[in-house]
Amino acid sequence: MKFILGKKLGMSQIFDEQRKVIPVTLIEAGPCFVVQSKNKEKDGYQAFQIGFGEIRSKKVKKPQKGHFKKANLEKAFRYLREFAGNNLKVGDRIDVSIFHQGEIVKLTGVSKGKGFQGVVKRHGFSGFSATHGTKHGLRAPGSIGSSWPERVFKGRKMAGRMGHQKITVQGLKIAQVDKENNLLAVKGAVPGKKGTLLEIVAIKKIGTVEKEKEEKLVSELEKEEKEAQEKKGENKPEEPKDKKEGGQS
Repeated sequence: MKFILGKKLGMSQIFDEQRKVIPVTLIEAGPCFVVQSKNKEKDGYQAFQIGFGEIRSKKVKKPQKGHFKKANLEKAFRYLREFAGNNLKVGDRIDVSIFHQGEIVKLTGVSKGKGFQGVVKRHGFSGFSATHGTKHGLRAPGSIGSSWPERVFKGRKMAGRMGHQKITVQGLKIAQVDKENNLLAVKGAVPGKKGTLLEIVAIKKIGTVEKEKEEKLVSELEKEEKEAQEKKGENKPEEPKDKKEGGQS
């Protein structure tokens, strides 16, 4: 599994080979370093903790300094996140070079906070008609319950705090990779404002798993058939020499 941490820089646009405009989100991805390796024997699960966003050691508390020192890292990081994976060691560097153009990824981040909002903006209610006697309730939610059971059911869509939630967007395509500047250009929009921390994980496109299984099965069948033919050729009895000579004469 390929993963990295990044920071949202904003949106831009690029042009493809057909001169079509592609809206992209620019992300400063990495470099990240493996800070800790967790295993099933000691921690109960297998994962890697990676750090991103270098900060001055002056701003780091002593317990955190000890955590980084244990990993033989001179740097200190603002963000620490865990990912499931293998084939990594403590101290390994992760950068954008692990990704390539056209790869499908999922991104997780915290969405923009909108504060306390009404039902029209928060849930898309239509509101009341502007005529036919409506005076003060244009953006009101309407009835929130009946006379029985004399209570409001849980989950009722009402006014409240909007945004500032952890959101995952799947199926986004990497449009460009800039290895020199540690930049990823992802097609489309991602959650959060400028500077939002993003978790980027490579995923397999829907349907590719079944296709890979099918291709693997076909290749195995072809291999077995080829081996069977070779065996058949080896076990075939040789013709007698006299018969061969008689045929030649």
